[in-house]
Amino acid sequence: MATSLPSDDHLSHRDRPGLLALILGALAALGPLTIDMYLPSLPSIERDLGTTASMTQLTLASYFAGLGIGQLGYGPVTDRFGRKRPLYFGLTLYVLASAGCALAPNAKALIALRFLQALGGAAGPVVMRAVVRDLYVGAAAARLLSMLILVMGAAPILAPLLGGFTLEIAGWRTIFVVLTVLGAACLALMAAALPETSTTRTRIEVRSLARNVRALLGHRSFVAYTLTGAFSQAGMFAYISGSPFVLINLFHVSPQRYGWFFGANAVGFIAASQVNHKLLARFAPGRLLARGTVAAATVGVVLYAIAVTGVGGLPAVAAMLFGFLASIGFIGPNATALAMEEQGARAGLASALLGSIQFGIAACASSLVGLFNDGSMRPMAGVMAACGAATFLAGFFARR
Repeated sequence: MATSLPSDDHLSHRDRPGLLALILGALAALGPLTIDMYLPSLPSIERDLGTTASMTQLTLASYFAGLGIGQLGYGPVTDRFGRKRPLYFGLTLYVLASAGCALAPNAKALIALRFLQALGGAAGPVVMRAVVRDLYVGAAAARLLSMLILVMGAAPILAPLLGGFTLEIAGWRTIFVVLTVLGAACLALMAAALPETSTTRTRIEVRSLARNVRALLGHRSFVAYTLTGAFSQAGMFAYISGSPFVLINLFHVSPQRYGWFFGANAVGFIAASQVNHKLLARFAPGRLLARGTVAAATVGVVLYAIAVTGVGGLPAVAAMLFGFLASIGFIGPNATALAMEEQGARAGLASALLGSIQFGIAACASSLVGLFNDGSMRPMAGVMAACGAATFLAGFFARR
């Protein structure tokens, strides 16, 4: 049962999309920072904690799993209590878990603390998507989501560079100290600047929740577009999980230089999202999404062929990784907007389920890269190719 609440705050922020994008972008950037900043340190963590590459990669997989599980829980809570209060709880948990990561005595403790860190950070993407849906639909929502990618895009560019510099100067534990401080700053910013955009309150009832989840899972376009975004994101997280070992260990790229490779791919992702933003003035989101899925599938296959044959070396690998990330700049905003378009009355739950499915699949993809680690780049490339093909198929069924 839903009750309406009077509010004018959401109207004023709808009239100032730039300010709203800045506020939500700061919130959304915390996730990429948490994932990307410590990537250059993965080989160092492996050595320092006396563990294996597969165990170290599980610190990424556990984070993705925590994001998936956490978002599913935050969905009905944000519909019941509004967007801000669950966010306060989540960011507080994030700060505490980040501090714990800095003190982790072994790999198993770091895996568990990363899971808790993700459970806290999961509030961010749920609230971000729900706020966008509170205020916009259709192409307008896709445009704002593209703007958010631009605002938050500095994170994946700067994070590995900052992480590599911090690793060189003070070690990998200091990276988590920095994340603790950033989480606290983000909490203060949200308290001061984020408006409450939800004007209804839906009581949490098990039967009603189960009925709404079944309705969402039975909603053909929601599921198809969610899976389209999920498989593309899984391919990106396979790249995030595997690229430090591929580039640093196999191609002997230094941790600091790795940051430049990672940043260049992030630039491709951001640039594509902004081209998508401009093209939405002329083309429907579904049409642009279709082009992106074809590109992701094609690049994934070529990347795997390079991994098997070795043709082209590092330049060819770098070009394909750039192309794959660029394709996601067209897939992510459009798939999310189309999945959320018809879910206004249950935006929080839909946002949570969307995020849970996406990060659940991403956790599986990241785990597979670690599970099949054989000292080559084939596991990373193979998972990315499979995700690209699945993205194309899901997008094809969404359009039928």
